[in-house]
Amino acid sequence: MKYGSFNFCNLPPWAIASYHFNENPQPLQVQGVRESNRFLFDRLASTASREERALLFNDYMSVKFHLHHWQEQATDSARMSIRNCYLRFLKGWKIDSNSVAGAVLKHWVESRTGISPTFHRARIDDINSEAYFNYTVDVMKGSAQTSAIQSQLDLLFEFVQFELPRKYPGLKAITLYRGTHDAEEYDVLKSLNKREQIVRMNNLVSFTSDAERAWEFGRTVWKTSVPLAKIFFYNDLLPGNVLKGEDEYMIIGGEYHVQRII
Repeated sequence: MKYGSFNFCNLPPWAIASYHFNENPQPLQVQGVRESNRFLFDRLASTASREERALLFNDYMSVKFHLHHWQEQATDSARMSIRNCYLRFLKGWKIDSNSVAGAVLKHWVESRTGISPTFHRARIDDINSEAYFNYTVDVMKGSAQTSAIQSQLDLLFEFVQFELPRKYPGLKAITLYRGTHDAEEYDVLKSLNKREQIVRMNNLVSFTSDAERAWEFGRTVWKTSVPLAKIFFYNDLLPGNVLKGEDEYMIIGGEYHVQRII
């Protein structure tokens, strides 16, 4: 898959997707999101407690997108549209990244960063392929059931980017791990030695901060450096059980320098 020619970020798609970006990370922002939600980010900046900031974010999302008004809607479709908020899509990803929820999240990455998916139920080699068409059908199914889901995900990403420098002060990247049963199916862009490669990841992919846990997900475990700017969501950002238990990080994909763990 080629990268898109435009996006809604402050850097072009080819730059965000490149492994050179991972070696020299730059801040990523979805254009206009913080500016149009200045009240939220001003409040977050003046709130010292991480737990209070998470509750503040949840409350803001509930009010902005009327998430707490779903029972007041007149029709089943209207109620479903509001109930299917960003949290349901995150939970859907945890169950199956190739589900309708997974397609909607991959589409957010594609539309905002310009990085297209390489897999959804099947390998995607081209936007004219049947696999890409089936992916877009899932995107439409999920998006049609939800009110302003892309805008909800915009705010979620910006909140993540607000929190990460506070979680990892002084760092631009962290080490994460990915277990996989099909390492041979990844596009290898360059082999550096027997254990190190440059591989192309799907546009949204799960990693873990726990090397031992990564072995639960595949016979091959990769270690890589992930820029904070490319973290879409992580396990302990919000209260509740979203992605809890696996130390999971949802990462914007592209090219990664990986080292196989023995």
